[in-house]
Amino acid sequence: MARREKGGFWVGLAAVVFYPLTTIGKRVYVGAEKIPRRGPAVLVMNHISHLDPVVDAVFVHRQKRVPRFFLKESLRHVPVFGKIVDGSGQIPVARGSSAAGDSLKAAHEALAEGKLIVIYPEGTITKDPAGWPKESFTGVARLALQNDVPVIPIARWGTNQIFNGYTKKFTPFPRKTVTHLVGDPLDLSAYAGANARSASTLREVTKLMMDEVTRLLGEIRHEEPPAKKPADGA
Repeated sequence: MARREKGGFWVGLAAVVFYPLTTIGKRVYVGAEKIPRRGPAVLVMNHISHLDPVVDAVFVHRQKRVPRFFLKESLRHVPVFGKIVDGSGQIPVARGSSAAGDSLKAAHEALAEGKLIVIYPEGTITKDPAGWPKESFTGVARLALQNDVPVIPIARWGTNQIFNGYTKKFTPFPRKTVTHLVGDPLDLSAYAGANARSASTLREVTKLMMDEVTRLLGEIRHEEPPAKKPADGA
């Protein structure tokens, strides 16, 4: 049996806070054994609700790994929570500033140290009323191409039915089912040696990743995904 990755005091505190919160929904994990129990990896996920980071953190922690997320830099200044962000090794993102690129540098360093990173390539929750992933940013492709690590697509559905971030509607009852479906590690061998700074390559790799996440989401929902991703402002 694989040992749990050590997270330290702040990860333990986050678990104490987050685990009870996730009981608001019924958990269904499919394919969770595909997440490496040790070593670096990138988990690529869709983003449908502000509840996602909490639910996804518990999901990853239940697989005996410590998740590292890209989080708004401003969260570091929130009392207590800011200590958890720093102490658990989360990656701050200073959007719209000259320091924004530091987040990718920190992510590269985390992978080099054998850490696991969770990333939402959409950057924020989708504005698509139907909940399908929107066009995504290419930082995830740069991260994948510059690091020889498993890149694993995961779709999650149900958090949006508990809390809709755009209507601000919170509906905890009746309890909803939150499903995580883990796909196979993506085969990016065709891009070995590719220019990780080429805009066209980055867009192509990002599309490949998010197409698989979208396919998995369609499998959870028993629906056919739309042929075209919603635009950022959909």
